[in-house]
Amino acid sequence: MFWLHLDNENLILAYLLGRIRHGFIQILPVDKVKIEISTYDSTCDV
Repeated sequence: MFWLHLDNENLILAYLLGRIRHGFIQILPVDKVKIEISTYDSTCDV
């Protein structure tokens, strides 16, 4: 699990899925990631 700081100063908790999680691929601080955020509760991710 990772804490992400968004451009709008929000802090969300994110986690890995799919091939990245099962393939033991490392995510570095300089990597760009795509996230999905719930429209009902922006404090939780989907």
